[in-house]
Amino acid sequence: MTTLVPAITALLALGFAVALLDQWRERRQSFQLIWAIGMAFYGIAAGSEALAAAGGWNEALYRIWYLTGAVWTAGWLGLGTAFLLSRTRFGYAFAFLLFLGGLFTFLTQRKFEYPGAGAAPILYFIGGGILALAVGIETYFQNERWPRIAAIGIVGATLLSVGLMLTTTLAAPGYAVDAATGQPKADLFPGTLRLLTPFLNVTGGLVLAFGALFSAYVFMPKRRVLAYSLDPGQTGDQFLFNLLIAPVALTVNFGASLPGAVRELVAGRLHSRVPATILIAIGAFVASAGDSLNRFGITAPFAIAKLIAVLFLLAGFLISIEAFHEFRIPFTGIRLGRTRREQSPVRAEATSAAVRAKSGPS
Repeated sequence: MTTLVPAITALLALGFAVALLDQWRERRQSFQLIWAIGMAFYGIAAGSEALAAAGGWNEALYRIWYLTGAVWTAGWLGLGTAFLLSRTRFGYAFAFLLFLGGLFTFLTQRKFEYPGAGAAPILYFIGGGILALAVGIETYFQNERWPRIAAIGIVGATLLSVGLMLTTTLAAPGYAVDAATGQPKADLFPGTLRLLTPFLNVTGGLVLAFGALFSAYVFMPKRRVLAYSLDPGQTGDQFLFNLLIAPVALTVNFGASLPGAVRELVAGRLHSRVPATILIAIGAFVASAGDSLNRFGITAPFAIAKLIAVLFLLAGFLISIEAFHEFRIPFTGIRLGRTRREQSPVRAEATSAAVRAKSGPS
């Protein structure tokens, strides 16, 4: 394993975390703070790999790498997306992905039979199901508090992983790496700890990716080919039918809206969140693919996948005016360029309607 790739990844991720923390310090948006925490974990994990490439692995680096990278990063980045979309009905998607994360955790144990798992697979599955139900109910009643329930799951799993790590004894030499590539593997950890990885990665990674695509759809000019409604005021059977067809309708409408979004982008009228979140989605999918391959023993693309992912994530966040409405040297008042502003689609539409009303019928 070379030092350069993980070192660059660590520097980019940690620098990005500092910039996000600075933006949060000024604007106090929860998603910025949570994303900063997630990117800090990303950078620490990559930094562990760089230090190991330079001087060899040891038990401390191995433990830090596993907690920050394999367990925490995706969950915290996904949680930041949940807080960003707290005012939308993306909570239904988050609830489904929580349930899916719990189910995948249970099936992972059935397939690989990690030693020391005990009752953890079924407990993680039940916990994911309860959290998913609570998030879905809060979303149905249009409460913006559903990300707080999601936070209970992410923070709880994080604290649990710390407790499990502190009580785990690793066999000598205290770490495990792929003999061919030098990349670390999780073979020495007990099943209780290893199963937190699919639970947080499936949930967090997919929430980050699909949340980004959902956010892009919200802010792009839309062409609705398939109609659906998640209005809680409709009858129960209608609501369940619309809830089931919503993923298909969103996918079809997203694809149908892309040509219009491209035209708006070329004309310079497209909201910054659209290209920004598409880049974030690509970064999330690349990171998840690298983690998945590593979990199945294909470790060679792991380091380069993390670098590519952080480049896409960084590009997406920097383009987004919502996340970075101005650039400055972190924790100083020195601004790099002017403050960036743009209207939301709702506000722009209201302004346009007001102008048409004042000018009379056309």
